[in-house]
Amino acid sequence: MSYRRAEPSFARAVAAALGDARTVLDLGAGPASYAPTDREVTTADPTAAHLPFPDASFDAALTTFTLPDLPDLEPGLAELRRVARGPVVVLTRDPGRLQDSWLAEYAPEVVAAEARRHPSVDRVAAALGGATLAGAVETTRVPIPFTCVDGSSEAYYARPERLLDPAVRQADPAWDLVDEMTARRSVAALREALESGEWDRRHGSLRVRPSYDGSLVLLRATRPA
Repeated sequence: MSYRRAEPSFARAVAAALGDARTVLDLGAGPASYAPTDREVTTADPTAAHLPFPDASFDAALTTFTLPDLPDLEPGLAELRRVARGPVVVLTRDPGRLQDSWLAEYAPEVVAAEARRHPSVDRVAAALGGATLAGAVETTRVPIPFTCVDGSSEAYYARPERLLDPAVRQADPAWDLVDEMTARRSVAALREALESGEWDRRHGSLRVRPSYDGSLVLLRATRPA
């Protein structure tokens, strides 16, 4: 069973941000691919220091959940701006909001390690050009649906029992960022909270919430008119 599949609502948000672009450069691929299937897509290695394409080679550029893999954030995003005639679309996580998750109460080291991997939204926006002569950057929060199939920890905001499954945790790289003892301690804390009813007393309202405003954020950088 695949626990990391492209979430349709995220894919729709990406497609809308790409606009009418027909040729798209996709910088890498996270656990699930959000490259559109109805366009001409070229994939590039996110660890490459220089993209092997001339300036303005593509209608748009895209990267989803791969910013932690860039050797150097600013030059990497500058390369995306260079090769795209139109928008550059980035789907990523806001590290500050990651730590607002209920999971931080039971697995603080896991959440903190995951947050450290991600650059701040302000830094990403600045690297994309910000509100400068280089263009503008729009930032939009992307809600996480109750039935989210892209199984990061936040996907289970209303289904905490799923995180007791080792296969579910294995699909989320965040759990590999801590040692085995820390991971076991975190799982034990969550299990105890669920069995005692503490989790439902504190967070039970999430079980009927159709979506969750978590850490997911989409940035869209455009060139000046």
